[in-house]
Amino acid sequence: MKKTNKSVFFIVVAIIAAITYLSFFGIHSTFGDTTTTYIKGAQDIRWGIDIRGGVDVTFSPPEGYDATDEEMSAAESIIKVRLVSQNITDYEVYTDYAKDRIIVRFPWKSDEKNFDPQQAIKELGATAQLTMREGADVDESGLPTGTTKSNIILEGKDIESAKMMLNQQTNLPVVQLILKDSGKKAFADATTRLALSHGIISIWMDNTLISYPQVNDPITDGQATISSSSFTAEEAKTLADRINAGALPFELVTDNYNTISPTLGLGAKDAMVLAGTIAFIITAIFMITMYKVPGFVAIIALAGQLGLMVASVTGFFPAVPSFTLTLPGIAGIILAIGMGVDANIITASRIKEELDVGKTVEGAVSAGFQRAFTAILDGNVTVIIVSVILMGSFGPPGSLFAKILSPVFFMFGPSTAGSIYSFGYTLLVGVILNLVMGVFASRLMLTSLVRFKAFKKPWMYGGEKNV
Repeated sequence: MKKTNKSVFFIVVAIIAAITYLSFFGIHSTFGDTTTTYIKGAQDIRWGIDIRGGVDVTFSPPEGYDATDEEMSAAESIIKVRLVSQNITDYEVYTDYAKDRIIVRFPWKSDEKNFDPQQAIKELGATAQLTMREGADVDESGLPTGTTKSNIILEGKDIESAKMMLNQQTNLPVVQLILKDSGKKAFADATTRLALSHGIISIWMDNTLISYPQVNDPITDGQATISSSSFTAEEAKTLADRINAGALPFELVTDNYNTISPTLGLGAKDAMVLAGTIAFIITAIFMITMYKVPGFVAIIALAGQLGLMVASVTGFFPAVPSFTLTLPGIAGIILAIGMGVDANIITASRIKEELDVGKTVEGAVSAGFQRAFTAILDGNVTVIIVSVILMGSFGPPGSLFAKILSPVFFMFGPSTAGSIYSFGYTLLVGVILNLVMGVFASRLMLTSLVRFKAFKKPWMYGGEKNV
């Protein structure tokens, strides 16, 4: 066995302590009323609506109407516009194209007193009101005013379709607009007049300004192109979806909805956190009492695993975005910690067995980790597979695992993405960290400790105590 330096134990403990502290408390600085966050901590966790309270609603077209994928994308786009117009930016919107469903989740506003969820749902599902107006004059509230308010050139009913395409000459994304006969003459008259001064025709959705292209040439054939040198393909598609939303021939129907009060959600969160804390303390006492030094090392590794799991949902790592944590997500963290305890118990028991057959402490520690690894790996790989299936079959359609498993689990929609997806994510991260901390870090610490004379006694690892 390659001997581990005595200092390795202290280095690993220092790294674990630093990561755990930073993941929980982060690094912030306050100057006056401005707080700058350098490293996010537990206080920066984005809680799901089952904790902070909010609305969960599923929309669909009227019964008997088979919406196209383009129409569903347009409906999704208008819902997002309406959420933002109500200053609700921390929302979740998923579209199930196979079953013509749109799942929307949004939290209560922090200062909300008289929020009416039924009215909010009604407004989200109402038929979109698209208008094209002359100019882009707005008042202090962002509403159309002056000529822009009075001169409506087209409405959503006058638009046949809008789609993103590439300009054949510049190879840049543009939005191609095709008008119905009802709107061709009005649009031709307006563009002929405004082209002389390179005026603007603004596009509005429910009194929200979404675009204001400049008129360069008269358009008399009912086919217009909206372009911009700064357009990305995604921006062009978004604009096309919003325009199409104004021409939707149906109003979204509420399939079902539920609301959760902040008091109930926060109470459940506090109860789970308290239960997890008590369980961790009891587990620490049990591990140290039963397994001595291996138990002490296991608790250090579990603390590091918990810290890294918190870091994985806060946006602690720049490459990993923050994650919405729900009550099932907290349950996933607790379950992963339990599996971490199990891995350390397997290793400690193997070490004791090796001591019972007469091996030295160093030999028993080395052999114990080697023989326990297969059992630990088998159990963790099984849970990883389950976690991937949960994330893929119940997660957002655009997620990596959803794309990989879509041919197999196409019958599942994203209706439970906010809860089961969060559970699968925290469980997956926790199991991977279990292998890192419960196997790799624990082994480094324990093989370092056995180099000290004070820790070479077999009874400290579960062996017989010399008389």
